Amino acid sequence: MNNNDPFKIKQDGHIVWLTLNRPEKLNAMGFAFFKGLTENIEKFNKNPDIRTIIINAEGKDFTAGLDLTEAGSMLGQGSADSRDELREKILELQESINIIERCRKPVIAAVHGHCIGGGVDLLCACDIRIASKDAVFSIRETRIAIIADLGTLQRLPHIIGGGRFRELALTGRDFTADEALKIGFITKVCEDRKELEKEAEKIALSIAENPPLTVQGVKDVILFSRDNGIYPGLKYVAQKNSAALPSEDLFEAVGAFMEKRKPLFKGK
Repeated sequence: MNNNDPFKIKQDGHIVWLTLNRPEKLNAMGFAFFKGLTENIEKFNKNPDIRTIIINAEGKDFTAGLDLTEAGSMLGQGSADSRDELREKILELQESINIIERCRKPVIAAVHGHCIGGGVDLLCACDIRIASKDAVFSIRETRIAIIADLGTLQRLPHIIGGGRFRELALTGRDFTADEALKIGFITKVCEDRKELEKEAEKIALSIAENPPLTVQGVKDVILFSRDNGIYPGLKYVAQKNSAALPSEDLFEAVGAFMEKRKPLFKGK
């Protein structure tokens, strides 16, 4: 890792921590952030030893959102070609967030402090979100003349429901960890960052102890069903299980139950 790397990476067994590491800039999301996010998630996705990913952050805040200083360079002079270049750049940045959702390994976000704008886009693509009680969220783009364009407007309604989502998106107001818990955006509020990291690790370990291919299959079916509907989802999971069963992990699960011991799954 070099001094300009916007991330720190630590692997502990089957869990990897991807830590936003630009605290002097409140972990603002610049071009190096999006490039590094894509590269790291792709690497984790291909590593069979990694079963769960935790995204957290150093410094005072999780992220102040998009680095507006860098983003200003994308606006160009208003000509037709510069507007088309802007469209292509937005699509490229979207893909950096999409890759989190498409990652076969479950991704847990552990949030403290402010998580603004692009940070909410990132969280919406994660599988599980928890926060410390000092966390503050905002779809801030609305308040600065930008339409949120990295996934919040597409994903958040599926997470918290349309009514609450529209109010947050149209006002751009701040909402606290307690409110985020109440509306279902996060699943747990922790007392402080120490407890937050312990809880994230606890959830990650619980996931990592399950059969990894099954966990990946569950995530796959969840996303397919969301995007295609109940009945196509049912047909899809029937196909998935008919292709995956039986497996060595299934026999291990049955054997462990019969022998009254903890199963040891290998992803086979």
